[in-house]
Formats: sequence, C-alpha cells, structure tokens
Amino acid sequence: MRPCLQWDIELHNVLVYKMQQNPWQWPILRQGTHSMIAYVSVGTDDIARAKRFYSAFLPALDYVLKEGPEGLSYVLAAQRGQSGALPDFYVKPTFDGRPASAGNGAMVAFQVRSQMQVRDLHAAALAAGGRDEGQPGFRDAYGPHFYVGYLRDPQGNKIALFCDDPDEPGRDAS
Repeated sequence: MRPCLQWDIELHNVLVYKMQQNPWQWPILRQGTHSMIAYVSVGTDDIARAKRFYSAFLPALDYVLKEGPEGLSYVLAAQRGQSGALPDFYVKPTFDGRPASAGNGAMVAFQVRSQMQVRDLHAAALAAGGRDEGQPGFRDAYGPHFYVGYLRDPQGNKIALFCDDPDEPGRDAS
C-alpha cells in the first residue's frame, strides 16, 4: 500500500459521510453526470518545509491555508451562493507513519492566469525550496498555447504550473 493511500481512503469516507448527511451542500458532486476531483493529497515528512514551498504560490491561485494537527489544507474560497469550491489540496504526514514518497509518474497541475504568472510562481516556488524539473515554456508535445513550468516540492512530488490561454502569444508566434 502506498504511504498516503490509507489517509486518502479515510478522507474519502469522511467526504462520502458528509455528502450523505447534507446532500444539498454538495450539488456538483451528487449530480452523477459530472466527474470532479474533490481533493488532491500529497504526503510529507516535513510540514514546515512543505508549508514554505506551497505557500509561495498557492495563495496567488486563491487557495487559503487552513492548518491543523493533521497537516496543511489549502482550500479555495467559496463563491457567492456556493458552499465550497473544489478541489482542495492537502499536504499531510503519512497515515501509516512510514516515510512519505513521491509517486513515480504522478503529478499535480495547477492552472494559472497567464504565462507571466507561470514564470513568477515557478520562480517563487524554487526560492521556497522547490527543485526545477523544467523551466517555464512551450512544449512541442502540447498545444500551441500550452505554457508550463515543472518543479518538485521538497518531498519530491512533481508539480506543474500551466497556462493555456489562446489570447496570449503561442509557441508559433513570431
């Protein structure tokens, strides 16, 4: 079992229980026609380092940090008339107490507002203890407006910051 799997299962069970108790608060999740990610969770062995790293860029994406004894919870503020916005992003110690490890092939991608914000947040995350996995720019394998920067958090989890705005200059712009 991967280190965070038990934690993910328990968190999923809590969300299902809450949905069953108050289904009117979860209209998007209970529609049945939509498939939506409710949360993403990554493990860490060092909450302070993780907090420094993620707090360098998630607030710029409208995530608000809620700290507790179980770790870090970054949540999006609810919009008018909504009970909450998804997905949440959790940074937690592993449930089983074994060292946290990054998934091979796993990556969390955050969509940002502009190519400049990709560059700015990538630099901020690196300054906050991240490791570069690919400077911001266009990639031949993706669409002409897909602008992305890759990095690793202090635990080794791969993170992408991307913009795919057709109103910004594209890869093939002269």
